Amino acid sequence: MKRFALLASAALIGLSALPALAQSPSTLRIGLQEDPDVLDPHKARTFVGRIVFKGLCDKLLDITPELKIIPRLATEWSFSADGLTLTMKLRSDAKFHDGEAFDAAAAKANLERAMTLPDSLRKSELASIESINVVDPTTIALKLKRPDATLLAQLTDRAGMMLSPKSLGADIGAKPVCSGPYQFVERVQNDRIVLDRFKGHWEAANYHFDRVIYRAIPDTTVRLANLRAGELDMLERLAPTDVKSAQGDKTLKVASMPNLGYQGITINTNHGDAANQPMGKDKRVRQALSLSIDRKVLSQVVFEGLYAPIIQPFPPTSTFVDAKLPVPERDVAKAKALLKEAGQSKVSVELFVTNNPVDAQLGQVIQAMAQEAGIDIQIRSTEFASQLRDQQQGKFQMSRIGWSGRIDPDGNIHQFVTTKGNQNDGRYSNAEVDKLLDEARTIYDVVERKKRYDAAQKILQDELPIVYLYNQTVFFALRSNIEGFVINPDGMIRLSGLKRS
Repeated sequence: MKRFALLASAALIGLSALPALAQSPSTLRIGLQEDPDVLDPHKARTFVGRIVFKGLCDKLLDITPELKIIPRLATEWSFSADGLTLTMKLRSDAKFHDGEAFDAAAAKANLERAMTLPDSLRKSELASIESINVVDPTTIALKLKRPDATLLAQLTDRAGMMLSPKSLGADIGAKPVCSGPYQFVERVQNDRIVLDRFKGHWEAANYHFDRVIYRAIPDTTVRLANLRAGELDMLERLAPTDVKSAQGDKTLKVASMPNLGYQGITINTNHGDAANQPMGKDKRVRQALSLSIDRKVLSQVVFEGLYAPIIQPFPPTSTFVDAKLPVPERDVAKAKALLKEAGQSKVSVELFVTNNPVDAQLGQVIQAMAQEAGIDIQIRSTEFASQLRDQQQGKFQMSRIGWSGRIDPDGNIHQFVTTKGNQNDGRYSNAEVDKLLDEARTIYDVVERKKRYDAAQKILQDELPIVYLYNQTVFFALRSNIEGFVINPDGMIRLSGLKRS
């Protein structure tokens, strides 16, 4: 407790040193669990980065709390009868932060960059697009290689975010120029990102704070202490262990909703030298790891029983969950037998975790459970951006990582397990999985799509390139005088309508 108090004091002192404007009533201060990665929507991959992008970058489409796709920069859209052309009408009153007008040519430039940039993580999301035609200044036509049931959902997120074409240089991620309601001011790595209200935004009247400051505070106790002290106005991912306490605090209010994604362990099966170890090379060892983990106990011990145990990439309420794949009971004896079958009496493997208290505890519980089955886990901890960088480069054996989820099932599975998937960090490859998930993208009928996902999951549950653990309920905590917050299953903080009473 003394350590936490010292950390909280240090965090509060650091925040009070910010400029006076940062403390003004027209400034909204948001606590983030990690520091975002690069602020380039075509290269970015972090959950917290998406939260910042909500204020910084407008996109073609968005979603409602009921998961309905709604207009943003695109005002209407339609598919051709053969499903091979998506025509979108665009706003005529949107501007970028550099004063340039948003139009069809700008939309084309952004989508083409997302599709062709060598290190773009949006390539697989937009892989169905053959070409983009500017019909007129407010109309674009996307010509597709094949029907794509996922495309509209992709355009509700980073693939649909728009940067000023004149700003698309090498340093765009350091000084992004978007068209959102707030414009970039500064970034201090591992500390804060500052945005100011963009008065030229087409919806400026709905945004009531002049400045938004996003603070990276990985320690959940310190983040909550800052909120209680009034140094933050809200925070994302309140720790489950703090929920009851925050709910009982009259100066705060708590909102929550199960998110659309998953949390689990990504295993390096085929990416460089780090994959050349029993866990990466033998599915029986991975099966043993999965069976050694009691997901229900994991939720109870680390998350107060507030997170649902899962073994699939889809949230428990999803239509695409396969009822034939229930969460298995822990079976240490079977796990040991699988190791023996694999010619291993004991396996040693490294697990990458983020350096926050929750992930540290999670890693320790998994470590203790696996130990009983003969799997010796060494925990490697670092800050989140370094974890992601090493993971992308194949410098990991196992990584405790998650995904915030998408409204279309494809967004939770395709890019992580297909051979050319842009976020397949372990380089898992199975031709049949590729075939099934590629087919699922082209099918609009839910029943037929689900058949492909079920078949792919049967293979993935056997080979386990990702060991799924739980679905995360996202808890937000706010000062009681912050009004207008609307919670959404994607876990994003939408700034529209937020105000201080």
